[in-house]
Amino acid sequence: MNQKNSLGLDSCFMDLDDPLQLFKKWMHEAEKKEINDPNALSLATTNTNNEPSVRMVLLKGFSDKGFVFYTNLNSPKSRDLKKIPKAEMCFHWKSLQRQIRVFGNINQVSDDEADSYFNSRPYESKIGAWASDQSKVIKKKEDFLKKIDDFKNKYKDTNNLPRPKNWSGWCLNPTSIEFWLGDKYRIHERLKYNKVSNEWKREILYP
Repeated sequence: MNQKNSLGLDSCFMDLDDPLQLFKKWMHEAEKKEINDPNALSLATTNTNNEPSVRMVLLKGFSDKGFVFYTNLNSPKSRDLKKIPKAEMCFHWKSLQRQIRVFGNINQVSDDEADSYFNSRPYESKIGAWASDQSKVIKKKEDFLKKIDDFKNKYKDTNNLPRPKNWSGWCLNPTSIEFWLGDKYRIHERLKYNKVSNEWKREILYP
């Protein structure tokens, strides 16, 4: 029989006042069990016409400030976030039968933080950031490959390649975080944290 926490949920939910600490523990488990990209998440945004968009991105930073990913600032997701700076993330780890949803306000990271992460990337990834007009139409792939070659010729020093000004990161500062554990017969377990007056409050949800 599985051990339970103080709310009667599976012990994997633990008894933590801070959901960020629980996220760290679940992510650590995912890093051990998931074969590919345990830091992959679906990111949902909304444009000014109230039309939702969702896509997969990779979590590249996590701290008390929030959840960070990087992208082209001219991309549809960035355009959405500039107008409506709210978003939701969803992590799903099939091997663990666990899911985490994170909702909150979002803001662009500092130039220093973006520079630091950009400089940690492989040379080819940096060149790709320069060459890609993310989500825009291209006539043929060869056009993109030529731009890659052009930027390689321009930036031959692999250790000294500046960050494009239209490439940076976004940080989601959570106001609610929900943890989900799958179970047979759809008797799933859900624990939601809501931030109220700068304090986290826990509540159990029906599956």
